[in-house]
Amino acid sequence: MGITFDTQTKTFHLTAKNTSYIMKVLGEGYLVHQYWGKKIKQYNHANKVRFLDRGFSANPAPATDRTFSLDTLPQEYPGYGNTDFRSPAYQIQLENGSTVTDLRYVSHNIIKGKPKLEGLPATYVVSDDEADTLELILEDQLIGLKVILSYTTFQNYDVITRSVRLENGGDQDLKLLKVASMNVDFQDSEYDLITLYGAHVRERHIERTRLRNGVQSIESRRGTSSHQQNPFMALVRKDTNEDYGDAYGFNFVYSGNFLASVEVDQIFTSRVTVGINPFDFSWLLQPGQTFQAPEVVMVYSSNGLGDMSRTFHKLYRERLCRGEFKEKERPILINNWEATYFDFNEEKIKDLAKKGKDLGMELFVLDDGWFGKRDDDRTSLGDWFVDKNKLPNGLDALASDITETNMEFGLWFEPEMISEKSELFKKHPDWCIHVPNRKLSEGRNQLILDFSRKGVCDEIVAMMTEILSNSPITYVKWDMNRHMTEAGSAALPPERQREVAHRFMLGVYQVMEELTMKFPHILFESCSGGGGRFDPGMLYYMPQTWTSDNTDAISRLKIQYGTSLVYPISSMGSHVSDVPNHQVQRITSLDIRGHVAMSGNLGYELDLTKLSEEEQEIVKEQVNFYKEIRPVIQFGDFYRISSPFEGNETAWTFVSEGKNKAVFAHFKVLDEANMPFITVKLKGLDPNKKYTVVELGESYYGEELMNVGINIPYRQGDFQSVMWRLYAE
Repeated sequence: MGITFDTQTKTFHLTAKNTSYIMKVLGEGYLVHQYWGKKIKQYNHANKVRFLDRGFSANPAPATDRTFSLDTLPQEYPGYGNTDFRSPAYQIQLENGSTVTDLRYVSHNIIKGKPKLEGLPATYVVSDDEADTLELILEDQLIGLKVILSYTTFQNYDVITRSVRLENGGDQDLKLLKVASMNVDFQDSEYDLITLYGAHVRERHIERTRLRNGVQSIESRRGTSSHQQNPFMALVRKDTNEDYGDAYGFNFVYSGNFLASVEVDQIFTSRVTVGINPFDFSWLLQPGQTFQAPEVVMVYSSNGLGDMSRTFHKLYRERLCRGEFKEKERPILINNWEATYFDFNEEKIKDLAKKGKDLGMELFVLDDGWFGKRDDDRTSLGDWFVDKNKLPNGLDALASDITETNMEFGLWFEPEMISEKSELFKKHPDWCIHVPNRKLSEGRNQLILDFSRKGVCDEIVAMMTEILSNSPITYVKWDMNRHMTEAGSAALPPERQREVAHRFMLGVYQVMEELTMKFPHILFESCSGGGGRFDPGMLYYMPQTWTSDNTDAISRLKIQYGTSLVYPISSMGSHVSDVPNHQVQRITSLDIRGHVAMSGNLGYELDLTKLSEEEQEIVKEQVNFYKEIRPVIQFGDFYRISSPFEGNETAWTFVSEGKNKAVFAHFKVLDEANMPFITVKLKGLDPNKKYTVVELGESYYGEELMNVGINIPYRQGDFQSVMWRLYAE
């Protein structure tokens, strides 16, 4: 069905897989939201907009009807200043200083497929038959402003994406003060709000709160999407859980400053708005110029949070991630960071790589410290040439020696950063983000390169190309270890200084586009102090992200569980590290560390040469086990069973597409005396198939495992786990 327009009622009906989204043009060109939810075959306006004279809700000119006010109208892209007193989706300042605009519907286009967004990451289609796109053209005729609202409906996913493009067709400069990418006015407020909050080494914890009157919002003002708040929110009905109830998910395909808000108004309707954070933002839009806002992915589920998550997962794996690695099994790696930090030499690296190879690992990653004079974190960022003191034979010789053993070689970069103690800074001190005459703040003893400048971006591309072209590198870990302060650029005039943060992000995207296209054989992994930039914008260029700098297995239960609310398992880097853990000093067994790490893209981050023979055997068994289950883990459907945010247990299941294979994992955190027995009901299986639980040597039908449950072995002690394979007979 796609997208239809009823010319008599001026109603647009958008349909995705099992979803309908309906809006209409009302009166003198006002675009009104009518419905978003389960697919309906025929819409006959059973919930048509009603009007009432409400005190202090003003009436737009010509004010001939006291019952008509934008203040109570459910709108698609509301402004401010002509009777709607709620939060606007956009705000524009004219040359006369005023900020009043009046957008009205002019026309529309229905397009097969999905056009690209210029300079920005976004979901895509492989064939035009997969999706339909509606472009709604709104115009403020007084000033010549055109706003194009884009809606794409996907045939195979319960997904609608939205974005906004502004065109200045007038003869005066416009200053954009706020440009949200979407707005939805729900007709009630009986929802809970779910968000993902956190901090460095404690990312994406789940918070669920009841909607209240006024505005609730999450945002980043840090120059990145941030550890502190992820650019995701969901509205769910109060009885919605993992398996039941309505859920509306919103995810911003952007890696910089964002604002996502929900406003409950005087008559208990709810306005959801998502876009670039207007804080410290403006954009000078001159006559003839265009501004493209990023995309928002909107997912509706009538079957709870689990179904919402699996929709996000499948869409992102198949129609957001790109390149040869999006559906390719990810290698099991050994990273030297927590094994050596900056203190290593060529022989130490070779020893680690050899031991990793002996234990069955497939990729060695050389982390921070290989370049310039990088013996600590106070120097050399920007000097992307090999430190011959550590690697006297050069990077190519080291990489070649390792790859000749049939082990792949990967390398760490932090391209967006610069150290004051660096050759690059001496040569170009104005290339950092800064404000004239202001002292420079530092984070991790470093500054940020001004990626809003093309010359800076070109130089970084050239330096990285030199390294990546001359060594057999198949993996890059792309790090970003500080947030933005003194946001200014030497290359921009005063009236454009508040464009720096967005222009920086556009520059980052352009550099990533060039490098990932130039080196399609390289698997790029995004990192920002771990999970500080875990967002769909990054996944467009890099199909996986280092989930958190916190490698503790128990901490990771919450981090990975929360991350799974929106991001696919194939996007989560997850490593086994040493104990006591370097972040929280907790001591856990290799078993539970392995089971948690195997619930993502498995890697190791410890000194393998110091493992006992017994520990080496355990690691070898884990690696072999993971190679067997890897396709199900990375590309199967993920079902959350027990939440670490709600109790002492965590459980989840991975199920292959045909439901012939599954992997079940259960984790107990703390032990207590005389604990009860634990039985867990699995999810996602075929009720009519009989599954052998390999580790138990017993078989059960899916309906029994899901409805009756299966016993978890009674084990004493803290931090206990099991991971079982289920194969259909």
